[in-house]
Amino acid sequence: MRRGIAMTTVGALALTLAACGGTETKPADNQTATSTAEAGGEAVAGELTIWADDTRSSQVKELAADFTKEYGVKVNVVQKSESDMNKEFISQVPTGKGPDLIVLAHDRLGELVANGVVGTVDIADKAGQFSEAALAGVTYQGQTYGVPYAIENVALVRNNKLTKAEPKTFDEMIAEGKKANVEYPFIVQMGDKGDPYHFYGFQTSFGAPVFKQDDKGSYTTELALGGDNGKKFAQWLAKEGNEKVFDPAISGEIAKQAFLDGKAAFTVTGPWNTGAFREANMDITVLPIPQAGDQPAQPFVGVQAFFPSAKTQNQLLVNKFLIDYLATPAAQQKMYDIGKRVPAMPEVASKISDPDVQGFSAAGEKGAPMPAIPEMSAVWDFWGVTEADIVTGKQAADAAWDTMVKNIEGAISKK
Repeated sequence: MRRGIAMTTVGALALTLAACGGTETKPADNQTATSTAEAGGEAVAGELTIWADDTRSSQVKELAADFTKEYGVKVNVVQKSESDMNKEFISQVPTGKGPDLIVLAHDRLGELVANGVVGTVDIADKAGQFSEAALAGVTYQGQTYGVPYAIENVALVRNNKLTKAEPKTFDEMIAEGKKANVEYPFIVQMGDKGDPYHFYGFQTSFGAPVFKQDDKGSYTTELALGGDNGKKFAQWLAKEGNEKVFDPAISGEIAKQAFLDGKAAFTVTGPWNTGAFREANMDITVLPIPQAGDQPAQPFVGVQAFFPSAKTQNQLLVNKFLIDYLATPAAQQKMYDIGKRVPAMPEVASKISDPDVQGFSAAGEKGAPMPAIPEMSAVWDFWGVTEADIVTGKQAADAAWDTMVKNIEGAISKK
């Protein structure tokens, strides 16, 4: 989704196959382009394709509609699977079949750069409008590769109808949740392949971050999730799994619906779901994640951004979208309005009084920047499946965790 990102800023600012990028063409409706220009926008001939996952595609479509209205440029928004969209991007861009732009969390950037599929973006003239955290998220080895629009992290969300507790520890949360006498004192998505992202705050509270950091705060390629602290986390997973607190059968949609239906007192989720809770007239509060170990919980903090393809044939239109449109307070506000993620521009973020946004910001104050190094791509699959296996009892905690670390180290060595 890195201590290189200024965490003080994070705390203050808590972010279908269509025709892909090919030769520029005239807009389907020339009158639209003319009318747009007459209305004050600058009509530009051509067409863009943007890939976005299921949680962002509808939001990007709304944003694209405004861009089309202003510039007369048709935008094809293609919904992709979040789990393998980056891999498809890497395989398709060199063939000329990839999109012009992709919407991703910044932790995939190092992998994209290493594979030569992402292009650089010159936002020097507008850099001062973005937070340091947001800029750091789209910068890799001194080069800027995208335009950020949001900063985000998960947090603890409480159903105020069921409890008013503000738990500081995991055990306290479970105890308070049980008093609500509902099906789930606490629920969190996991899935059969695990979900290290949602569980990371608990893992870091055991002192087992994914990678070590150097004296400047930058992530190294040396794993830190092994050792005694990693095993303590694994043993805790086994215990909570045995007590049915965690369950790989709980998908994101199941967890969301259970909370919506008033079957859970607490859940860990992100701003992408709180909008639905509010629309259902739920009384909720967003709180920091309680620690499961003896250290503060540090959820991942990610930067959401639009990244250009290195092989786009529509560079003029890409620049028009990224620089002239997305890198403006109006577009940043639009993305907040439809997605409720904390804007990447302080000017926009400072005007938001939404208590949910404030809650996510507070939960992210001690968050851990998501590593953007290419080696991160070798971690996810082993990590999540191992957590799921430990929770179900399919594998013994210590042995499974040791094997996982060895497998990740092996995968990293092949990069």
